[in-house]
Amino acid sequence: MTPEDPAGQRAASTPRGRARREQLVRIGLDLLAEGGWPAITARAVADRARIRPGLLHHYFNGLPGLHVAVARRATEMIADPVLDALLAAPDTASAVAAMRAQIPAAAAERNLRLAAELLVRALRDPRMGAERRDWTRAVQGRVAARLAETCPDWPAERREGTAMLCTAMLDGLMLQLILDPDRPAEPALAATAALVAKP
Repeated sequence: MTPEDPAGQRAASTPRGRARREQLVRIGLDLLAEGGWPAITARAVADRARIRPGLLHHYFNGLPGLHVAVARRATEMIADPVLDALLAAPDTASAVAAMRAQIPAAAAERNLRLAAELLVRALRDPRMGAERRDWTRAVQGRVAARLAETCPDWPAERREGTAMLCTAMLDGLMLQLILDPDRPAEPALAATAALVAKP
């Protein structure tokens, strides 16, 4: 829900409304994984939810609003566990270990299908591209803030650059796995561990 989505806010203001909205987002995720964005039509979602297609406007201001909600949820599902573990790590070695533990789940076949759809849509749809940009900047801000705690002697430019490099590495690794899902991520993670290991 966003400030420009007052209808969605009103619709999800009750427990029943929130449950229905959640159901529709889950259905959208399933359809996205099964057939990409073209599969998320008002009719397909309504049929699975056993509701009238017009209710999508009530909950999301229409199908485009549902698409945005699905994109946000897919991004959260794929990336947040990795980022949360990374940011909770007390030191660099622990952060790499956390990534090694989380990446296999993030790179599950369904998640890779979702990640591919998110990337393509962000490149073609200005609204989705802005959503992705804002999310990436927010993540980089979180990483930079964590680096300010763990590496207080680093200048701000180094923290911000490292945060950008970290998110780029995660995006690049996911892209590699999308293009070549049979190639294991472990060698890349082992190389990362070696790069940050103390001499």
